[in-house]
This record gives sequence, structure tokens and C-alpha cells, in this order.
Amino acid sequence: MSEMGADMQPSGSRLLLEARGITKTYNSGKRELTVLREVNFSVTRGEFVALQGASGAGKSTLLHLLGGLDRPNQGTILFGGEDVARLSNPALAHLRNVKIGFVFQAYHLFPELNALENVSLPSRMARVSVPETMRRATELLKRVGLGARLDHRPTELSGGEQQRVAIARALINSPDVILADEPNGNLDSHTGEEILDLLLDLREERQTTLIIATHDNRLAARAPRVVRMVDGAVTPVAVPTN
Repeated sequence: MSEMGADMQPSGSRLLLEARGITKTYNSGKRELTVLREVNFSVTRGEFVALQGASGAGKSTLLHLLGGLDRPNQGTILFGGEDVARLSNPALAHLRNVKIGFVFQAYHLFPELNALENVSLPSRMARVSVPETMRRATELLKRVGLGARLDHRPTELSGGEQQRVAIARALINSPDVILADEPNGNLDSHTGEEILDLLLDLREERQTTLIIATHDNRLAARAPRVVRMVDGAVTPVAVPTN
């Protein structure tokens, strides 16, 4: 594992996602709250990076900006060399749905839909044929160990099973990158380890870029590269290890 700061960014033609000088502020009553402070961050294709920091460090905000769910007040987000801020609304929606897979701590499954329907939704939004969508969703749910739970709704599934559904949903359109925000945060330690193992196995199989935000030292230790965040900034100290 290696630890990299703002002055040690990946370089070269394999760059996939890059944040340049990102600042994000919110208005909280009469005061302005700065959540990110001139953050520089980049990741290459197929890389696994852990964003580590305490609650409130800015990890989730950075993930949301990288995924196009929010926009920075200052700075630039590049995906495949293209400025995300310059994308039209349809192009941005396509990027979020097809190129990026999201795995949230709170799962964000639709309670009225069963597992198969939840997983297939992004593919249907991408206008993939229904037979192909059902084939992909069924295959993924079997891969994550839920082949016998296709018709179960979220309330009929455990927390670990719901997170598996969320992972399958994130993968349905074969995205270039998966952004996972505390994916084991609502799970017991054993189930959390299973979920992490599953994410890493799927990443290895598909060579998908994986960025995980976590405050868990054990999870971060599994990543080849760790980027530490403190008070909305990437720490400048880099300590390479073998």
C-alpha cells in the first residue's frame, strides 16, 4: 500500500477521473461552510483507491462531485479528459448512468421494486432491450449470491443482501468507475468484510476503477493507494511503502 498526497498524482494517458483545485462551499444559515478546499485528486483506469478520513473530512462530498451528482464552486472535474461542467444535462445524465456506478452506505434501493427490478433500472434507463436487461440483472444477482432472491423487495432482505443488490445495480451498465461511499458502514464487521471482498473480486474480474470513501483503517489497508483527507483537504504528506 502507498499513501499519496496532493503533490503525488497519477500521470499519463490512462488517467480516467481528475479533480483540479476543487473547492465546495454550502450556505449554513448566515455563514458559509467550506467542505472542500482546493482538492487535487486523480485516478487511472483500473485503479483501486481508498479515500480515508474522519466523518466530516469531505470524502462523501468529493465522491459526489467526481460522480457528477453536484458541482464545485471552484475548480474542474475531468472525466476521460472532458470537463464535466461543460456537459449538457442529457450528456451528464448519460455519464452518471452508464460510465459511473454508485454504491451508497444507505443502499438507496426503491422499496416498491424487487431485487431484479432495482438492478435492472439503470439498464432500462439506458434503453437496453428488456430481454438483455433481464439477462444482465439476473446474471449479476447470481454473481453476488442472490440468485434465489430475485423477487424479494428490500424490506425482505438483510442489510448485507441489500448492499449486494446495490453493487449489482452499480455494475449493470459495465461502468468505467465505481464510487462507493462507506459501503460497509451500516453492516456488521463480518458482513462488511464480505461486501468488500465482493467489490474487490468484481473489480478484478472487470478491471473497473474503484474509489472507496471510508474511515475504516482495515478497509483502507486493502487499497494499493490511500488518499487521506482532513478538514476538506488532501493531506500533502506522502509516505510510499513496499
